[in-house]
Amino acid sequence: MTCENHTRITEFVLLGFTNNPDMQVFLFVLFLAIYSVTLLGNFLIITVTSVDHALQTPMYFFLRNLSLLEVCFTLVMVPKMLVDLVSTRKVISFVGCGTQMYFFFFFGSSECFLLSMMAYDRFVAICNPLHYSVIMKRSLCWCMAIGSWMSGVPVSMLQTAWMMALPFCGPNSVDHFFCDGPPVLKLVSEDTSTYEMQALASTLLFIMFPFSLILVSYTRIIGTILKMPSATGRQKAFSTCSSHLIVVSLFYGTASLTYLRPKSNQSPESKKLVSLSYTVITPMLNPIIYSLRNSEVKGAVKRTINRKVMKKLDAL
Repeated sequence: MTCENHTRITEFVLLGFTNNPDMQVFLFVLFLAIYSVTLLGNFLIITVTSVDHALQTPMYFFLRNLSLLEVCFTLVMVPKMLVDLVSTRKVISFVGCGTQMYFFFFFGSSECFLLSMMAYDRFVAICNPLHYSVIMKRSLCWCMAIGSWMSGVPVSMLQTAWMMALPFCGPNSVDHFFCDGPPVLKLVSEDTSTYEMQALASTLLFIMFPFSLILVSYTRIIGTILKMPSATGRQKAFSTCSSHLIVVSLFYGTASLTYLRPKSNQSPESKKLVSLSYTVITPMLNPIIYSLRNSEVKGAVKRTINRKVMKKLDAL
């Protein structure tokens, strides 16, 4: 079906969470506070891991990339969501919707692969500690980071180009707070089964493949840790992996609930809540998890703050 007898839509209306003005104000204040904490926490991680000499290791190099990804990921959706909460006309242009969708897929896929690179780093550190500095060279870390960022290009280009080329002739109300694939796909004026099969294949490849790499890495890691004769050594090894495991569980758990759950089990409201968890809540929690569960990061934060305070005192 084409749009020969209908006008092709040029903008979408994002229905968001609610039409209740009081609730919209409450959500605006809540999400603005969460977004502020997200930016502050992730920029703090980026700054501390960049300037503190004790954190110039591959582990914190990847953590810095993760924080930068989280900042970019939230930037795609949260500012627009905040504007819509205080606007009477919650619209986004057709091109704007496609752009938002592209960067959402791009940063989401990139994060999947970056998390798998972080798991590999922990695998080498625990299973091959004597060869860690030889294997995890600076050049390899850069290649792994760049590869993770660029891994999002194919899926984002394919998914977005194919989606936006479909005919949109009818209703233009997207029952979501951003232009995600499934709710936008409901507005297409033709059979979308072919696209859905392609989207599922892409999802399995770009979500489950890196997850499989993480699973294999941690299977080897746990096996190595359990063989350690020292209880202190086992505790220290588990401690270095626990933060990453929590972050992986949060990200992949919510993403799987959204994209791998049968359609019949999804309501728009539940999908919004799950999407909210990995687009807004998880990026805020990640720096908190790494800061609270990592003594090196906590120590670096204290040293950085102390240096800033001493510089100001010296200036006075």
